[in-house]
Amino acid sequence: MKAKSPTEIESMRQGGRKLAAILNMLAGKVTPGATPKDISRLALSQIKKEGMQPVVLGYQGFPDVMCVSVNEAIVHGVPQGKSFKSGDVVKLDLTLGFQGLVVDSALTVIVGEGSADSRRLVEGTRKALHEGISAISGDGTRIGDIGSAIQNCLQKNKLGIIRDLVGHGVGYGIHEDPNIPNYGVAGTGSTLFTGMTIAIEPMASLGDWHVSSLKDGTVVMADGSLGAHFEHTVLITDDGAEILTLI
Repeated sequence: MKAKSPTEIESMRQGGRKLAAILNMLAGKVTPGATPKDISRLALSQIKKEGMQPVVLGYQGFPDVMCVSVNEAIVHGVPQGKSFKSGDVVKLDLTLGFQGLVVDSALTVIVGEGSADSRRLVEGTRKALHEGISAISGDGTRIGDIGSAIQNCLQKNKLGIIRDLVGHGVGYGIHEDPNIPNYGVAGTGSTLFTGMTIAIEPMASLGDWHVSSLKDGTVVMADGSLGAHFEHTVLITDDGAEILTLI
């Protein structure tokens, strides 16, 4: 991955704010009786309103503008018409283009209060995202620094760490090098430099870490356990990191 130019970074910053506003609005609509398809339809109208592009539509045959993954589905869920019910754990993953650059973010919402275990899952995974970002010391950070911080946080919360799905570079396309695993050893791995943009996305479960894929491409926990997913697009700065997908 090459570093983005100041102009490209500003486009990603603007696009990231727009994406964050849409994603947070969508999260508030995940209520009993609503459906994943309702969420994706609302997303499409907001994407058009903000002058952005739904870059996952048609990507590797994906049929919708965003991913909505419920309960044991961890990522790449195709929005369907089955209503959410209280206790569901819902992952919203939105990848958008703006001024020729791509930004990517995801969050997990519990419908209603949820169980103590589902809250531990969601809060632990959310915290792991921020621990991973906090591990970025700026120019020269190693990928293992991020993975180690995420792994330590997930293990403290007694969560399964998904190993077959990883974060990645992002900006010129949906997926760029390098891969950013959610486990690792600090001080190892490829080096990140100022101006690079990456998507950090811890994924965790209440059970085992193994996953499998359905015919439509949805990735699910092989043991049927609940899963959670959080993601931010992050800029590597001289002495730290800037989260681009924040309002």
